[in-house]
Amino acid sequence: MSRFAYPLRPFLPADTIELRELFAASIEELTADDYTEDQRVAWASGAEDGAAFAKRLGAMTTLVVQVDDAYLGFASLKDNTSVDMLYVHPNFAAEGVGTALMDAIETIAKARGAEAVTADVSDTALPFFEARGYAQLHRNLIARDDAWLANTYMKKPLAPVVRAGDA
Repeated sequence: MSRFAYPLRPFLPADTIELRELFAASIEELTADDYTEDQRVAWASGAEDGAAFAKRLGAMTTLVVQVDDAYLGFASLKDNTSVDMLYVHPNFAAEGVGTALMDAIETIAKARGAEAVTADVSDTALPFFEARGYAQLHRNLIARDDAWLANTYMKKPLAPVVRAGDA
């Protein structure tokens, strides 16, 4: 596994088309062992409306990994405490992109005072989040179009930020 520093930057509205494609490719190619075709189609439909998808990403702290013209992944932090999205392009899965994004998201949450971070995690991403110290709290079933999608609500405590003079 290649582990090098990936360039992170904030989401820009101009990223929307590429991130919609990355979102759909990630779902289609990386989750096929855990979700049916109907479930994946229903899940990917969440980005069909480009304006709504851009608004959703823009309403959160969304970080993007882009190298040259290639979009490798993105992650969104909602309300400074919840990982709303984490998607890596299939061509870059298991190359440290998700780790770089989650390291940054957790650092931001911690710096903004969060005591813990939560996420609704797909069955595919469950081992990744467990390896990062997230604990399973309960299963969810989400109705999307005519399909039901299962995921797991997880939580990770964050160590408090210690600032000079706080000791």
